[in-house]
Amino acid sequence: MGVVIVGGGSGGLTLALTLHRVGIPSRVYEAAPEIKAVGVGINILPHATKELAELGLEEALAKVAVSTREAVFYNRFGQLIFKEPLGRHAGYPWPQFSIHRGDLHRVLLDAVRARIGAERVFTGWRCTRVEQDGEGATAHFRGALSGEDLPPQRADVVVACDGIHSVVRKQLHPGEGDPIYSGVNMWRGVTRWRPFLSGASMVRAGWFTPGKMVIYAIRENVDAEGRQLVNWVAEIATPRHEARDWSRPGRLADFIHAYEDWHFDWLDVPAFLRAADAVLEFPMVDQDPLPFWSRGRVTLLGDAAHPMVPRGSNGAGQAIIDARVLADLLAGRRDPVEALAAYERARLEATANIVRTSRKNPPDAILREVYQRTGDRPFRRVEDVISEDELRGISDGYKRVAGYDRGALPGRSG
Repeated sequence: MGVVIVGGGSGGLTLALTLHRVGIPSRVYEAAPEIKAVGVGINILPHATKELAELGLEEALAKVAVSTREAVFYNRFGQLIFKEPLGRHAGYPWPQFSIHRGDLHRVLLDAVRARIGAERVFTGWRCTRVEQDGEGATAHFRGALSGEDLPPQRADVVVACDGIHSVVRKQLHPGEGDPIYSGVNMWRGVTRWRPFLSGASMVRAGWFTPGKMVIYAIRENVDAEGRQLVNWVAEIATPRHEARDWSRPGRLADFIHAYEDWHFDWLDVPAFLRAADAVLEFPMVDQDPLPFWSRGRVTLLGDAAHPMVPRGSNGAGQAIIDARVLADLLAGRRDPVEALAAYERARLEATANIVRTSRKNPPDAILREVYQRTGDRPFRRVEDVISEDELRGISDGYKRVAGYDRGALPGRSG
């Protein structure tokens, strides 16, 4: 059996590695003329770190990532609402990694080239459509720079890992429409800054009106002063947005007004934002869950299958889990059509639940509850606003839906 993988992002590269582990050859076709770092920081939660560790990548990731210690939630007045340990600090057998998307991508790409061969990763191949018959599936491509047709690529299976604007998703679901805007626009960037709080804290603060922040370190010791590279996301409710583009520059002047008075004892937020190396802008979008991913010998994976709003640190992780489940099923079944149908049964509804929960009750729903109950005013004691049990219930509820509840995770097999 052979597999054509459309898309060389984290999902596509992880799939290539998991297929290699079970003895199935694959080829990866990436639309970008050059595979390079795009985007900023992401988190790899313990259930996804487990999969990468089983691929022998934990040590390489640990060298370039921050092992996240804790999640902390504040209101916009700098008052602590809730704190909980993360990863190994919370008793998981695996860490949570906060990492630059480019560093994760490089670790995966280096492993693919070393184990499978650099000659099996093609760049500048933009997929235009797929076809199939009873014997196999064929992906058609056009040169990303030349615009000329490239030789069709045939295999037993084609897996589309080509993101939220997936060509294959549009072919399978031509009437779906554009990604759905959440009403929240995001500005993202990285800043070199001295360690704050624990030095490995994932901070969520404020709310979408007037502004929310997510802040966490993604690289250690980036200069002689011992500073970290710190990822940040400014999230503001607004009707204005542009189509999502990972590399669109943003302007500090468009959003910093919401944070001018955020002077905390652990971080001067406006000074921190003004020190950013670069600012990117894109909307918080997702898509409604699909009725199906697989048709015959063609299927979807990762954001092509289940794009979700980035409020649970879970998008990349779900793509990684998709890859392991799909590889195992292709290895365990003689009929690839049956394997793709079983993959859909195993993952479609599970990820649909995560998409819906990420919209309504992700971990940052803690901030919403306090914002609404206080009327966006400081509190005297957080216990007067919301109980410890309720706070923990919101956090644990998302973990259960997303598949990384600490009690259940070690025994998970699919």
